[in-house]
Amino acid sequence: MNVRRSAAALAAIGVLAAAAPATAADASPSPKVAVPDGLYGKADPTYDGVWRQSLTLLAQRTLGYRPAPKAVDWLTGQQCANGSFAAFRAAPGKACDDKTQVDTNSTAAAVQALDAVGGHEREVRKALVWLSTVQNKDGGWGYTPGGPSDTNSTSVVIGAFAADGQDVAKLHNRSRTPYDLLAAQAVPCDQDGGGALAYQPDKKGKLLANADATAAGLLGSLGKGFAAEAGKAPAKDTCVKAAHLTPAQLADNAGAYLASAVAKTGHLKSTLPGAKDQPDFGNTADTVVALAADGRTDRAKKVYAWLEKNATQWAAQSGPAAYAQLILAAHAVGAQPDDFGGTSLVRSLNAQGPAPQAEKAAGKKAEASDDDSNTGVWWIVGVGLVAGVGIGFLLSGRKKNRP
Repeated sequence: MNVRRSAAALAAIGVLAAAAPATAADASPSPKVAVPDGLYGKADPTYDGVWRQSLTLLAQRTLGYRPAPKAVDWLTGQQCANGSFAAFRAAPGKACDDKTQVDTNSTAAAVQALDAVGGHEREVRKALVWLSTVQNKDGGWGYTPGGPSDTNSTSVVIGAFAADGQDVAKLHNRSRTPYDLLAAQAVPCDQDGGGALAYQPDKKGKLLANADATAAGLLGSLGKGFAAEAGKAPAKDTCVKAAHLTPAQLADNAGAYLASAVAKTGHLKSTLPGAKDQPDFGNTADTVVALAADGRTDRAKKVYAWLEKNATQWAAQSGPAAYAQLILAAHAVGAQPDDFGGTSLVRSLNAQGPAPQAEKAAGKKAEASDDDSNTGVWWIVGVGLVAGVGIGFLLSGRKKNRP
């Protein structure tokens, strides 16, 4: 999923792709704020600090590395007392208040990373409690608490709960689940872009196919997060019509759309307003993960091969989150990220910050140091409410409008 547009573009048009700034900012030598020790990358972390750190740690775990303690400590230090995360807090020692622009995407990405690292059940639980309290009535989540639900945000939150072993189908608000939101975003088969998912309905209520949202929504429909592995091949390769699509049907329809979208060129094109006709490397990497997760491994491998030939310079310019995306794509198709078009994604990522430590067993999680994390989500919510996290606790934040 997600990790997809530069911070410069985000600042210019006020969007966070894949429900978050999944790609790192352009590697500027003069960031607007000082880059803290322990944070990966040298670019301004204002818009993507937590996001790029989370993807980095998650990618390192899929490679069998134990992330550096200072890198993990930086991430946990970004968490607010109520469990939420903002994109970046320059002064983490200062308590969060109603001016702190927390968001669902940074929080959900951090959950996936900390769950993979292991030993941070308390932080994960607090974050999941907060996410539960800001679920919208339609079953989904918006980028900011109380904001309109969108496919990308809903999907990255699904990935957070799924990573912790929670039953996503039981995450409901007034009987609506996250899967209901995703189904409502699906473009009907008989319309242009049929099978795809929209980011949100447009001003007239029309659903417009969005490849970024489709890749994210596919993973969400399967109940998978960023570090997805190859799944079973779909039963059908065409768009399935139904009055209310099941999660599996949503995923297969989305997979059919994505496979068609990359069939001719091997990649997706940028859809940013005013952008030149050029490849969208981040969304293409996310598409590899989505296609593989839906069992379309042959197509995913072809797209990954295109990335191997063309994405090296993009990753070098974009920073740690881009390298992490490519590593997660390699993980999904079973490729070796040590040789990516003559470049080692592993060394390139690890060089962006404090060196991790190799482990013998790839992907082995740390022994739990706190309580058992397999507690039901509603018990977790109850504990959070006792601790003072109210259902109506909504923090203000700037509104993110995405195409």
